[in-house]
Amino acid sequence: MTEFAGEGRPLGPSAFDGVLRRLGIGAAELWAVIRVETAGVGFLPDRRPVILFERHWFSRLTDGRHDEVAPEISSRRPGGYGARGAHQYERLARAIALDRRAALESTSWGLGQLMGLNARAAGFADVETMVAAMVESEDAQLEGMAAFIDGQGLAPFLARRDWAGFARRYNGPGFRRNRYDEKLAAAHARYAGGSLPSLEVRAAQLRLTYLGEDPHGIDGFAGPRTAAALRAFQRRVGLPVTGELDEATARALEEAVRAEAVAVV
Repeated sequence: MTEFAGEGRPLGPSAFDGVLRRLGIGAAELWAVIRVETAGVGFLPDRRPVILFERHWFSRLTDGRHDEVAPEISSRRPGGYGARGAHQYERLARAIALDRRAALESTSWGLGQLMGLNARAAGFADVETMVAAMVESEDAQLEGMAAFIDGQGLAPFLARRDWAGFARRYNGPGFRRNRYDEKLAAAHARYAGGSLPSLEVRAAQLRLTYLGEDPHGIDGFAGPRTAAALRAFQRRVGLPVTGELDEATARALEEAVRAEAVAVV
């Protein structure tokens, strides 16, 4: 099986509600963080966690030993990211060939884009343990993020919607360059002023992407494109073609993804 690819289990209500209780925040605050960090999804269509490789951290953790021979992945200067998605795994693979631990620690993982170097601060024994959890499920990704937020005393900033205070501590002192605080405020306003995502719809959307049926976004809202993807899947597996996420369709999606994950081992 491809390293870092598992079943990619979607976020469920038990983990989501548990994080809300642990951090003492509302659903709109939590969805805002998830939306800004990863556009709302923790896995790529190939069931690997969403990641971002940080070359300046790799350089720092390896004392600059690889800066001259591999400046694209080891440099004192941040940046050089290239495309999101699978390309980040190409960068990570190059770094792993030089120093696996430093490479994993220099990468941000999953829904909360938790840096590997913060594994212990997020309650994991080491970075390998953390990465294994990130590969397993979005539940583990969210719980790791929550443990870090709680341990670093950041929950009160979210509870009082101090977006700049939270972003400064979670995203770093350069947060304003990427307008993290503004993005958090805007995302929160959307969720607080309207409907919240459905975890059931969101799980179906994520599983549809794994199976090659594109719902055009993992947002937890059942729009016409999600309905079209559901119809395509229902047609493929011989279910009534309704475009509705009924119990039989949800169960068939889960079983199809599990079978596909086992097949590639």
